[in-house]
Amino acid sequence: MAKYGSEQILPYNNEENKGAQVKRMFDNIAGKYDLLNHTLSLGIDKGWRKKGIAFLRPFSPQTILDIATGTGDLAISMYQTLKAQHITGADISEGMMEVGRKKVAKAGYSEYISFEQQDCTKLTYPDNSFDAVTAAFGVRNFENIEQGIAEMYRVLKPGGHLMILELSTPEHFPIKQLYCLYSKLVIPNVGRFFSKEKSAYSYLPESIKVVPQGKVMTGLLSRQGFTDAHVQTFTFGICSLYTGTK
Repeated sequence: MAKYGSEQILPYNNEENKGAQVKRMFDNIAGKYDLLNHTLSLGIDKGWRKKGIAFLRPFSPQTILDIATGTGDLAISMYQTLKAQHITGADISEGMMEVGRKKVAKAGYSEYISFEQQDCTKLTYPDNSFDAVTAAFGVRNFENIEQGIAEMYRVLKPGGHLMILELSTPEHFPIKQLYCLYSKLVIPNVGRFFSKEKSAYSYLPESIKVVPQGKVMTGLLSRQGFTDAHVQTFTFGICSLYTGTK
């Protein structure tokens, strides 16, 4: 399997594997994650999720697996829009999912949305289990991206759909230069001030720079078996939507 730059970017050290470090990092910032996420994206992340969900709407998926679900923002929005029979949120961080469970319970959706701790590279679900598989802003955290995508393909039903949202690096002046300054100065400093977790918000912009993007990512999807692999960018290239069909 090919190696990607984001797999080499680690939150803390070079002694532990990335999965263990990502788990600890997100457990540490879980309580502040939603506030920081929406603040640092200026709330635009909510619109990105809506665009990703709009891709799925014509297919009316009834069973959905949301990989790297975190605190459940995408899972909740998908249920509100798609009214799927059941959405399973999977994540390596119990701390993040515990926040998600409380949000889901408060909204009255616990019957329709559940959370399970999973390693995205070794999912425990049987082959051909879900109508749709999604991931929002989590692929850059995968310890092995190709294996994670292969697992998404495996658990997706034939004819099912993949939807991935991921942060990306703008390519054109002046947004490229402005985004570079924002990611180097604003994200780390605001993140450290609110969360007291220095590593997490230095790791974030570094991992975005080297995660597979554009044609590299659609090529990866195609190699894993997805057809109609497609990319669409939003907000001057800050966010990318990747889609495919099994």
